[in-house]
Amino acid sequence: MKKLAVLAMAAAMTATILGGCGSTPGTAPAESAASGAETPGSDTAKQEETVPVQEGESAQQEGTDDTTYKVGICQLVQHPALDAASEGFEAALHEKLGEKVSIDYQNASGDSPTCATIVNQFVAADVDLILANATASLQAAAAATGEIPILGTSITDYATALEIDNWTGTTGVNISGTSDLAPLEDQAKMLNELFPDAKNVGLIYCSAEPNSEYQATTVEGYLKEMGYTCKTYTFADSNDIASVTTVAASENDVLYVPTDNTAASNAEIINNICIPAKTPVIAGEEGICAGCGVATLSIDYYDIGYKAGEMAYEIMVNGADVSSMPIEFAPQVTKKYNVVNCETLGITVPDDYVAIE
Repeated sequence: MKKLAVLAMAAAMTATILGGCGSTPGTAPAESAASGAETPGSDTAKQEETVPVQEGESAQQEGTDDTTYKVGICQLVQHPALDAASEGFEAALHEKLGEKVSIDYQNASGDSPTCATIVNQFVAADVDLILANATASLQAAAAATGEIPILGTSITDYATALEIDNWTGTTGVNISGTSDLAPLEDQAKMLNELFPDAKNVGLIYCSAEPNSEYQATTVEGYLKEMGYTCKTYTFADSNDIASVTTVAASENDVLYVPTDNTAASNAEIINNICIPAKTPVIAGEEGICAGCGVATLSIDYYDIGYKAGEMAYEIMVNGADVSSMPIEFAPQVTKKYNVVNCETLGITVPDDYVAIE
């Protein structure tokens, strides 16, 4: 009887121990995991694993449909031209990628060191591509990374901005983009067309913007060939733009302002000085002309931003080599004029000029 009792107790203990080996709530049984037994949802997983992939199918067909992309935009300062370029860029990417792309837009409020802070954050976040909107943004991005693809927009001359000698149309590094350069010789011809009797032309721009210097120097060469006397006036930042403009307006018959971001952000100040002085301004782009100019040879900044967005798609999705992508330019330029300023100064423009709306 004692033996039978002991055996019965041992059997009961064995049953209890075996019962305790079951899985805890919410966990898969160990036996199932080891044996490969099916669990809920495993049919779908098996089907995905066994779907044959035909040779030569794209990465997208191989299961990367859900690939998402992170893009950072560093814009130097807020004004209509640069805003339009960023809007065009975002529009192109959203049209092509929809919700598969997330865009982090950051504005440096005109402060170049802030551009460096912004792009370093993008690098730390390991974004797939950086859009550098304006020269200071491009220079900061170039200094921050040699690996992440960088596209510039609203850049007048990439060779000047990046200090590249023997320019061939491509950078050879992780940078490409679009240019906002309207033909500088034609800008000089526009000034001559509207003011053939003027003698003195002042060229005014921010000394911290190398592309502004490039434009002003180039236009000055053409103007001198046409017989004008030219003088350069530079301001370091917005703090001295009023005093510099006042001197320039008093000493010249006409002023030329290139596509300068500081001037664009302070166009109202320039206008409030030049209109009372009756000194007309030929501007390098439409936004500056709308603020303080009489005429401009204009490009569409939305278009160059959109083109940069198309380039970004080719780089991120189709694997295009950014280092060999040629710099793209605006597809067309248009002669435009500021109706109010022209009427105020008594300037009549030819019929082929379009009013700035």
